[in-house]
Amino acid sequence: MDEALETLGEQLYTRIYSKHKEAAGKLTGMLLELPGPVLRQMLQDEAMLTAAVEKALRALQLEQEPSSRVSFKEEDNVSASSDSLGEQLFELVDVYNTGYSQKITGMLLEQHKEAVSNLLSDPKLLEEQVHVALETLKEQNEETDFSDVSDADDTEKLGERLFSLVEEMDSLHANDITGMLLEMEPAVLRQLLSDHTMLEAAVGKAQSVLDTGQ
Repeated sequence: MDEALETLGEQLYTRIYSKHKEAAGKLTGMLLELPGPVLRQMLQDEAMLTAAVEKALRALQLEQEPSSRVSFKEEDNVSASSDSLGEQLFELVDVYNTGYSQKITGMLLEQHKEAVSNLLSDPKLLEEQVHVALETLKEQNEETDFSDVSDADDTEKLGERLFSLVEEMDSLHANDITGMLLEMEPAVLRQLLSDHTMLEAAVGKAQSVLDTGQ
C-alpha cells in the first residue's frame, strides 16, 4: 500500500472506529477499494462518509449470509447473476453522489458481464466510466429530452419553446399563432423547432389564416 493510501486508511479508520468499533478494520478495508479522490472527499464530507459506511455495512451483512453472498468488491464470484452484479455496481456508483446513480448503473450494465466484473474490481476504471456516463446524461438533459415526459407535458414544453420563437417573428399574434401550431402532431412540432425555415413557413400560413379571419 502506498503512503498516501495508508494515510487515508488511518484517517478513515479513526473516523469509522468511533461509531463501529468491531467492524472498523473490515469497513476501512472495503472503503479503501474506492479511488483516492473519492476517499479524500469522504473525509471532508461527513454525510458522504456516513452513506458509504452504511453501504459497506450492508455489504458486510450480506457477505455473512451464505445464501446471498455479495461482497463490496467482487473477485471470486464471477458467475454472479446480473441482478447481483447490478446491486454491487449500484452500491459503488452511488458513493459518487452524482444524483444519477440508477441511470449510470443501467448504462454500465449494458456492457458484457465480464466488463462489469472488471469495473467492480478496478476502482479507477469505474471512476472513469461513471464520469463519462455522467457527462453523457448531462448533455442529454441540456438538449431537452422529450422522450421521458407524458403527452400533456410534451405539448406544454413544445408550446413554451414554440411561443418564444414565434414571439420573435410576430409578437402581436404570438399567442394565436402558437395555439394554431400546437394543433399539429408533436413530431411535426419538433421538426419546426429544429428547422427555422419550416417554422417561418408555418408561421406565415398561420398569419394568413388570421388575416383572413379578421
